[in-house]
Amino acid sequence: MSLKLYNTMGRKYEEFKPIHEGFVGFYGCGPTVYNYAHIGNLRAYVFLDTLDRALTYLGYDKKHVMNITDVGHLTGDSDEGDDKMVKTAEERHQSVLEVAKFYTDAFLSDIDALNIKRPDVICKATEHINDMIELIKKIEANGHTYMAGGNLYYDVTTYEHYGDLAQLNMDELRAGAGKRDVVVIDENKRNPQDFVLWFTKSKFEDQALTWDSPWGRGYPGWHIECSAMSMKYLGEHFDIHTGGIDHVPIHHTNEIAQSEGATGHKWVNYWLHNEFLVVVKDKDAKAEKMSKSKGNFLRLQSLIDKGYNPLDYRFFLLGGHYRKQIYFSWSAMDSAKKGREALIQRLVKLVQNAKMEDSIDQLAAKNYDKGQADKRDGLSPKAAEYMEAFRAALENDLSTPVALSQLQKAVKDSSLDPAEALELVARMDTVIGLRLLSTTAEAVKKAQEDAQAAVPDHSNDPEAAEIDALVAERIAAKKAKDFARADQIRDELTAKGIVVTDTPNGPVWERK
Repeated sequence: MSLKLYNTMGRKYEEFKPIHEGFVGFYGCGPTVYNYAHIGNLRAYVFLDTLDRALTYLGYDKKHVMNITDVGHLTGDSDEGDDKMVKTAEERHQSVLEVAKFYTDAFLSDIDALNIKRPDVICKATEHINDMIELIKKIEANGHTYMAGGNLYYDVTTYEHYGDLAQLNMDELRAGAGKRDVVVIDENKRNPQDFVLWFTKSKFEDQALTWDSPWGRGYPGWHIECSAMSMKYLGEHFDIHTGGIDHVPIHHTNEIAQSEGATGHKWVNYWLHNEFLVVVKDKDAKAEKMSKSKGNFLRLQSLIDKGYNPLDYRFFLLGGHYRKQIYFSWSAMDSAKKGREALIQRLVKLVQNAKMEDSIDQLAAKNYDKGQADKRDGLSPKAAEYMEAFRAALENDLSTPVALSQLQKAVKDSSLDPAEALELVARMDTVIGLRLLSTTAEAVKKAQEDAQAAVPDHSNDPEAAEIDALVAERIAAKKAKDFARADQIRDELTAKGIVVTDTPNGPVWERK
């Protein structure tokens, strides 16, 4: 088999063929850091992380680039409304850069808690203004722009394939365009879909962050940053671009127009988009996308405050395919929490059966180079079957529900050697990313500590040595299947008022 991905451009599954053999360059739209990321936003980054991990598992070198929008994103994707960064800065009585740093740090803390690997490159818009200006110059030189009212616009009628990604009439676009109650009309635009590449003071008299440019002192439009920064780090033609499904109608559509308008050739080969997390406030309410503006806004910290581990949320997300809507509810989170904890308890049992209490830490810390986790050398035929099914799930458009089910089946399969089952978990978790064995190692250590704390102190008992010897002899008799002697010893201990309790760490005794 080979990796197949659903390409939003064309709405079809395609075999993945990288531009450069063995290497994948991909770009994922990052956060606008004017507020905390909500758990719906974070779904996109769990998806991105799954893609990153799966590519490494499948043997590719990769370069993963993500932007941080710290300037230029207006309330609406279509150049309307206030600047989100400026609006928050005014509310918090801070500078724009102070706001950006605070929420960038909060975002990075959230993705760390979800065990999301940080991208290879994280680039801030404010640090790449010159790259944007140079790209806009190319777009202008190719005849795609016009000045009006002090702003530089992209004329979408000059780009033949505008809207191919969305496959919809612009007045029917499902998200980003925003079927809002209030529609702001920019009278400077020749066409409703035209968009701003560079704003000057004609938009805001006292804009917080501005830069000199050939079109006047101002600041970039939102869309241009992704084109400029992706090209800077990945080149003018790269493999994969990702983002939320709401980016399709406007943001990604505009990115394609300006990027290909600048270069004159294809920009991205595969477009991957994750669906929404939707929430129902009550049984009679209509399910709706989670968003800050709708008031159904939950942070990761909101889940933590209710007693959930961040990895419970990751477990919940992996149970649904990235292209399918997921319905969030507290009962669903309860199920995810119980499911992850049950999986850990099964792993603890495997560790005990494999007698790996003292070595599970080393397996949990094992690193696998690209493609190494998928190697079948030394595995039993049954274990190799699980690995093949796991890989097949990943190659089928990153089907995490099926991949996770293969891991769970392997854990429950009594025909597998316990140590081998743990090895499979270690390998599969390089993609699943639930920190399964490190969490199991912690649980094993806690169980040992609890068992040790439960052992009665016999240091002042004058018969302790004699009783210890009898308990040890009884264990030996049972192993030798000398049940008559084992029963005799039990009666002797009972006569002395001794109660023996079997524990995972061996029998302990105490006086009645």
